[in-house]
Amino acid sequence: MKIFNNMISIFVVLIIFLIIIPLHSFLLDLCFILNLSISFVILLTSMQIKESLEFSIFPSLLLITTLFRLALNISSTRLILLENGYAGQVIKTFGEFVMRGNLVVGLIIFLIIVVVQFVVITKGAERVAEVSARFTLDAMPGKQMAIDADLNSGLIDEQQARQRRSKIQREADFFGSMDGASKFVKGEAIVSILIVFINVIGGIIMGFLNHVGTFGEIITIYSTASVGDGLLSQMPALLISVSTGMIVTRSASESNINTDVARQFLSQPKVLILAGGTIGTLLLIPGFPKVQIFTVAAGLILLGSILQSRLQAALSVQDALSDVKEEIASEAVYYKNIEHVYDLLNIEPIEMEFGYSLIPLVDESSGGSFIDRVVMFRKQFAMEMGMVVPSVRLKDSGQLNPNQYSIRFKGEEVAQGDVLVDHYLALAPNEIVEGVEGIDTIEPAFGIPAKWISEDKKIKAEMSGYTLIDPTSVIITHLSEVIRHHAYELLNRQEVNSILDNLKKSNSALVSDMIPGILSISELQKVLANLLRENIPIRDIQTILETLGDYGTTVKDTDMLTEYVRQSLKRTITRRFSEAGQLKVISLDAYIENQIMGAVKKSDNGYYLALEPQLIQDIMTATTTEINKVKDLVQNTIVLTSPIVRMYFKKLADQFYPNVVVLSFNEIDSQIQIQALGNISLQA
Repeated sequence: MKIFNNMISIFVVLIIFLIIIPLHSFLLDLCFILNLSISFVILLTSMQIKESLEFSIFPSLLLITTLFRLALNISSTRLILLENGYAGQVIKTFGEFVMRGNLVVGLIIFLIIVVVQFVVITKGAERVAEVSARFTLDAMPGKQMAIDADLNSGLIDEQQARQRRSKIQREADFFGSMDGASKFVKGEAIVSILIVFINVIGGIIMGFLNHVGTFGEIITIYSTASVGDGLLSQMPALLISVSTGMIVTRSASESNINTDVARQFLSQPKVLILAGGTIGTLLLIPGFPKVQIFTVAAGLILLGSILQSRLQAALSVQDALSDVKEEIASEAVYYKNIEHVYDLLNIEPIEMEFGYSLIPLVDESSGGSFIDRVVMFRKQFAMEMGMVVPSVRLKDSGQLNPNQYSIRFKGEEVAQGDVLVDHYLALAPNEIVEGVEGIDTIEPAFGIPAKWISEDKKIKAEMSGYTLIDPTSVIITHLSEVIRHHAYELLNRQEVNSILDNLKKSNSALVSDMIPGILSISELQKVLANLLRENIPIRDIQTILETLGDYGTTVKDTDMLTEYVRQSLKRTITRRFSEAGQLKVISLDAYIENQIMGAVKKSDNGYYLALEPQLIQDIMTATTTEINKVKDLVQNTIVLTSPIVRMYFKKLADQFYPNVVVLSFNEIDSQIQIQALGNISLQA
């Protein structure tokens, strides 16, 4: 459509050049056929439109087509005089077909067409346009008063009033334009008569000067060419004059001619198809140039077909919108039942949204492996932590950036990241041999500085020691870390029941003895959630239940029960946090432990820590100092305390360092070697 807009302006400029630049006979034939085709399209469009505003660019279009015909007349005259009467196959065939070898008949037909166009059609259309313009101007005050009355009565708003006033003004402008534009055609008719006589007289003179033939041959050659040229000019002019008479009651245009032609001239695709078919029938006339006719006809039919398909697509969208409206109406009936409204309250445990650029990573039909990777992670997490991750709902989102994704838990966003589909995430080694160009970024799962590098730099990055991660792995890693961090939130009572049902298959007596006699489902859920919150696996559910059975009858505080369970899981905890048979820790000074124990208070809901703010600040300052000393030596910072203090120090540290691991002596296997890297103490 934009190309067509620009072509209108280019077309007008080319018309001006046609007056000066000589045109080859082949191109002149093509232009004559194109001129005739445009005239058919204008005529059929004026017959098809229902309202005048649909073709408001007609006055300007009338000027362009008139100028085009005059330019063709000048070009054909040049060829007639220079090429011994030959100005292309179209003029020759048309002249011979109409004249049938009789000069008088050809001239009479030409003059009749000119008179019909000039006296009957153009003169009548000019008069109608003049009267309509005057009547429209006279009626403007009354129409303005009617609009004001409707506005004051509230029948229309201010915007509608402005639109109606604009329409009245444009109608008056259009009729005035048509009154002047019709004179273009009238003037062209006079010029066409003069050009015919000039071609005949000038051709005879040139024929004698160039020794074309005998006097009779010269008369036949140049009269045939002149009459054919005149008729080819007047036939389109006649069609335009008829269109002028039909369109004379239309109103003026709102936009520039380029925009209006693109919107209005091509708004009737059936017209283009009919015009192309009409032009195609010229192939049945012997002698007409088939290449040019077929080119124009096929072009019109093809363009009309394309526009028709687009129009049908637009209608399909409208039908779809109508279906949506009907669906909304049916939804209103559906949701009258309040039970159906409750169905909308359900939220997904885990949900991921993707920008449109990341959809190929998720879509299996596009070769994406993301879903398979999620399935494999669910298997790994179940074997490692003893809990099955719920299904992850995947969907696209227009609110995210194209390269962005979002991770949501229970409807709320907990993390997001950005990846580049056609790149690799490069993590730099400790010692970079040679740098690699890329886009600086932060690895979303662990917050490590990294770079996005393109495919062509992959080999160079690997040779330089970079660790390369594909986009899917980046997202999966981020998702897995978020799930590990928030696993305790996903452990609902339904999942606890599923875990117990699985245990019943091998040890139903234990489950029956424990639930609900000693421990309720909700209490068991709290204990398991406490373990998951500190990244302790709950896979050994049998040991967990047996421990709870031992202490659950006397201890009702779930936090204290969790401490007993942790001590029973010492081998699991030791294996999880030790490296190469060693456990590198920071110890807690006895003075701080005594201060913490002295500040433990009991309430109806359990025990809590009531330390003075200044003492809390001093303990955390000392903790920060020791953590900073060892952060480059260990992957996970572990603080080792006495069993009775562990729970309270962990709650205290979580306010400042939620990722610090706090263990007690009773949670460590006796065979493990403990290496103290520091000691948290208060300076005297």
